[in-house]
Amino acid sequence: MPEPTTRPRRTGHPGYSETLPRQPESAARARRLVRVALTAWNLDDLAEDGALIVSELVSNAVQHARRDSIRVVIDRPGPARVRIGVVDFSKARPVRREPNPEDEGGRGLALVGELAEDWGTAPLPWGKQVWAELHGKGQP
Repeated sequence: MPEPTTRPRRTGHPGYSETLPRQPESAARARRLVRVALTAWNLDDLAEDGALIVSELVSNAVQHARRDSIRVVIDRPGPARVRIGVVDFSKARPVRREPNPEDEGGRGLALVGELAEDWGTAPLPWGKQVWAELHGKGQP
C-alpha cells in the first residue's frame, strides 16, 4: 500500500487526522488511528465501536468518493465524547438503506447508526464529512 500523504497528527482541541489513499486497505490504517487517539485520551472503552465505525465510513468513501484520497478526522468535543469523521470530495450524501437478507452489502450505515450516539453529514464547499459520535462511560 502506498504511504499516506501525511503522517497522523494532533489537530487542535485535541484531535487526530490522517490523509489516506482512497483504497480498501486504508480502513486498517484508519482503525489504528482511532485506537491510537482513544488510547491517548483514556477512552479505551470506545475503541472497538470506533474501529468498526471508521471501517464502515472509510468503506463508503472508497466506494463512492471521486478523488484519490480521503481524510480521517478524530476529534474530542468533550471529556468522554469522540467524533470520528471521514472527509471526501463527493457532495453526494450517504443514504441509509434496509438491505434484503440475501444482499452482500448495504448494512454499513445501519451499523454506524446502531453503534453511534449520533451520526450525520457535514457539507463542505468541495465535498463532505460523514461523522459519527461516541460517548464514553459517564456520558449521557
